[in-house]
Amino acid sequence: MPDRLDESQRERYARHLVIPDVGEGGQLQLLNSSVLVVGAGGLGSPALLYLAAAGVGKIGIMDHDLVSLSNLQRQIIHNSDSVGENKAHSAGRRITMLNPDIELEMIGEKMTRENALEIIAKYDVIIDGTDNFEARYLIGDSCEILEKPWVFGSIHRFEGQVSTFNLNDGPNYRDLFPKPPPPELAPNCEQAGVLGVLPGIVGTIQATEAIKIILGIGSNLRGELLTIDALTMEMKPLKFSMSEKRQRVEVLAPNERRGFLEITPVEFVGRRETEWDPFLLDVRRSEEEKIVSIEETDLRVTHLTLPERLNDIPKDRDIVIYCRTGSRSAASAKFLADSGWSNDIYNLTGGIHRWSDTIDSSFPKY
Repeated sequence: MPDRLDESQRERYARHLVIPDVGEGGQLQLLNSSVLVVGAGGLGSPALLYLAAAGVGKIGIMDHDLVSLSNLQRQIIHNSDSVGENKAHSAGRRITMLNPDIELEMIGEKMTRENALEIIAKYDVIIDGTDNFEARYLIGDSCEILEKPWVFGSIHRFEGQVSTFNLNDGPNYRDLFPKPPPPELAPNCEQAGVLGVLPGIVGTIQATEAIKIILGIGSNLRGELLTIDALTMEMKPLKFSMSEKRQRVEVLAPNERRGFLEITPVEFVGRRETEWDPFLLDVRRSEEEKIVSIEETDLRVTHLTLPERLNDIPKDRDIVIYCRTGSRSAASAKFLADSGWSNDIYNLTGGIHRWSDTIDSSFPKY
């Protein structure tokens, strides 16, 4: 990892070096940082180019798709000679031409539940350049588990959106979008169309957010959704928070499956003292478990592997799920409720952090 700039770098990044908020120290931070861009399409194209130009030292490019002629109206990192080539490799070649000092990881495969954690864990910041809800929820949940900030972007015809999730214990994707809309209400670019320059605006803002996170400067779109209207050139930040989203899911109807409930640590301890015997499920990573754990935990399984362990979870006992701050456990509780568990399912509100505040201060807030 470089600890000083050489002469060629001083010339390349000269315009950064004269900015007081960046300077040589900030440029070294960029050179020693890493960003993963998932999707080398419309959003990924400008984000990748500006991250490479800025001198982000390691850039991961993940995309399993091939370049097509119809992409070139907006996916400016590719060219006519790239048609038929894997997008990650086409983008990597272009970045090398722009800045050969950048360390590249070109991942020509789709992000899945099996590979997401391993890949995301290697990077400091994640940029979402995907165009479907399945990928966004996977990125969001993986970043929540790994405590990685990620910059979301989306485009639709003339409208764009940008936000930064999971930054400094801020809201995550499920706080803003608890569940995906019906497919007919969420068409992709191929189905709905998009103004070719719009991804350039959104992707550039995403790169800006990532650079500010790395440098620790300015304010970020944490808890804000920036909406962009290219027709009117209006940009509006809409505030949101996690507290409004993590509430009890109400009973749907008589004789119908219920959603999940919230229970505070104080309520949990009080009820357990009355001989209530819930099944206590920890959905944190193994390294978190080694830091601290709640006594009498029945099962430990990571949030993303929960679907593979459903047979280990009883249907004849109430279930209480916990994690570090309550985000992953809320998502897990919802998943169990949606998977047919009819017994009471509880999310331990605030997780280990609230347990430390209200039950046992010796619990570290890691």
